[in-house]
Amino acid sequence: MESRIASCCCGQLRIEVHGEPRGVGVCHCLACQRRTGSVFAALAGFSAPYKVSGVATEYLRTGDLGAQFLFRFCPVCGTNLFHTEVGHEGSVSVAVGAFGDPQFPAPTVSVYDCRRHPWVQLPPGTTAYDKDPD
Repeated sequence: MESRIASCCCGQLRIEVHGEPRGVGVCHCLACQRRTGSVFAALAGFSAPYKVSGVATEYLRTGDLGAQFLFRFCPVCGTNLFHTEVGHEGSVSVAVGAFGDPQFPAPTVSVYDCRRHPWVQLPPGTTAYDKDPD
């Protein structure tokens, strides 16, 4: 089974995942824009098992629908590397850019499209949701 490794800028925090992503998406909510410093977050979901090496700082955020997400950051360089949803630790969402792979699969889903900057163009065939579909 193919593995992929994503890491923070300084290399102190890393996550190794296995197999193809369960899904790749972008989120345009204001929390993700602030969290990433970009106009959207690009995330890839993977099933467990996954292996984390290094030390992470954690931040718990409650989403609009009440779900809680535990974000992990590198305490050295500040990179937001991955997060899990409380109660669903069998999967992990990893920042796509942290893989450093320009050939990584394109997103197929866009959430909080109501907050998407008008100049951001989605890949053809991307399913867009005005808010979170869950």
